[in-house]
Amino acid sequence: MDAVWVPLALSLKVAAWATTINAVLGVAAAFALSRWQSPARDLVDAVLTLPLVLPPTVLGYYLLVLVGRRGVLGEWLAALGIELVFTWQGAVLASTIVAFPLVLKSARAAFEGVDPQLEQAARVLGVRESGIFFRVTLPLAMRGIAAGVLLAFARALGEFGATLMIAGNLPGRTQTLSVAIYEAVQAGDDDTANLLVLVTSVTCVLLLLAAGRLVR
Repeated sequence: MDAVWVPLALSLKVAAWATTINAVLGVAAAFALSRWQSPARDLVDAVLTLPLVLPPTVLGYYLLVLVGRRGVLGEWLAALGIELVFTWQGAVLASTIVAFPLVLKSARAAFEGVDPQLEQAARVLGVRESGIFFRVTLPLAMRGIAAGVLLAFARALGEFGATLMIAGNLPGRTQTLSVAIYEAVQAGDDDTANLLVLVTSVTCVLLLLAAGRLVR
């Protein structure tokens, strides 16, 4: 059972960290894009959404070029004692980037769906801009944001390509559920592969059901 529970625990850990980061950065970026009036907005949105359509291996290559030992930021991070390649933190980075567009798109749609007259009414009543965001805009957009966060968690839980390239396949250290499934299939261990697939599928179905209920 260690072949199942260890990768599951690591996957949940990675997905939880990635989702927490995306819940902050994704919501902030979505709110900024929903309120930003500029010809460059669509270009910025396209760049931020790019991980949704790029092959995971391409994202993994970009990450290696960026934070690898000889990457653009890799040498600087190494000087600070920070190592991302072949670590679970690298898996968090990969999952965060892959799942980020799901939070961004859902949150932006939710923010754009908020009635601006309600925000204006709050301004008339003397509420500060920060208060308008936390007391009016964010609560009204919360259902869409929560749905996007759940979808991002499910996506991070199943991330494979970029994670394998930057974090590798080290049992007990960087071997997530999806990577463990790949290894079990390659080794011909059908029993372990079937169990891992079942656990992953049930978890993702439950998350999608929860996201669908939030949207409704």
